[in-house]
Parts: sequence; structure tokens; C-alpha cells
Amino acid sequence: MLSKNIVWHEHHVSSQERAAMKEQIPCVLWFTGLSGSGKSTVANAVESKLLELKKHTYLLDGDNVRTGLNKGLTFSDEDRVENIRRIGEVSKLFVDSGLIVLTAFISPFQEDRDTVRKLLADGKFIEIFVDTPLEICEKRDPKGLYKKARNGEIPNFTGITSSYEAPLSPEIHIFNNDKSVEEAAEEVVNHLKNKGYLHA
Repeated sequence: MLSKNIVWHEHHVSSQERAAMKEQIPCVLWFTGLSGSGKSTVANAVESKLLELKKHTYLLDGDNVRTGLNKGLTFSDEDRVENIRRIGEVSKLFVDSGLIVLTAFISPFQEDRDTVRKLLADGKFIEIFVDTPLEICEKRDPKGLYKKARNGEIPNFTGITSSYEAPLSPEIHIFNNDKSVEEAAEEVVNHLKNKGYLHA
């Protein structure tokens, strides 16, 4: 419960002024999908393309965040919820700063993703479902996690012993079974261009 002695401090510089200086509409690009689906790879490619367009971005990656901000959290359902809540709050602050924020998290629960969406103004949350079949993710297994999960070494592993709730109506749906990283990244950037987020 928030203390009665805590009051939101209004800044002299507005979010609109920060965004105008950066010549873009700030938003959160929320990449979700199974482990090994290509979320981080596509998110990195999108950020590189936005950099080429002189846009101001920051990429929050699941493993990186868990080495600092969320270091003490486990992979229990309860801690997964808290992990996403914290990321949502950080993303909200970054959007206020005028940035285009890219996040790459499994974020398996629809309710948690919806909670982050509600933190932001309309149009500021863009859900991107990197839809890669489990068998392909498991075949890739870049970190050897699926093998460990199958051997019972990792409890609560999404897709194996813990459920993944696919987005119901994502703004961008990337079918990533035979699509190149370049094609997937271009799909996201084209969405931003067509919707006016990258205005000059």
C-alpha cells in the first residue's frame, strides 16, 4: 500500500517536450514468446534499425534485468508476476522520458501483460507475439534450458512444466517458424512507420 506521505512529483519538462525533442512518439514494444522463440534476437534487430533511423531507444532483456533490478526473484508464478510488474513500471518511466522501449520477456501470463498495458496511455503499449512453435524452440534450445527442463533440473519452465498464455490480440503477430530475423524486424519497424511513431 502506497504511503500517504508519497506524492507524485511533477516535472518542469513534460513528456511531450521530451518526445518532441527526440522526434518520435514514445512507446513500449513488448516482445513475448517462448524461450528460444527469437524475442531477444528480433528485438535487437529492431533496435538496430531504429538506431539507423536516428531514433532514441532502450532495450530491456529478461536475463539482463534479472542480474540487477530483479536479482532476488525466482521463477515461481508469484515472482514471475512481480518480475513483469517491475519491468512495466520501469518501462513507464522510460516512456515518460521520450524513449521507444523494447522489452524481451517470456511474460507468460496474459493478465500480467494486460496490467502493463493499463499502466500506459492508449497506443503506448505495442504487444508483439513472436510465435514460434514449441518444437522449433526446443530444437534451437540456445541455452540448453529445454534439455534441463525435460530432465527435471529446472522447475516451472514455460512450455514444459509451466503454461504460456499466447496473446489474444497482439498489435503485431510474427509467425517465426521460417521467417528471417531481417523480415521479422522489418515487420515491426514498418508497423511503427505506418502508425506514425517515427515521425521526423
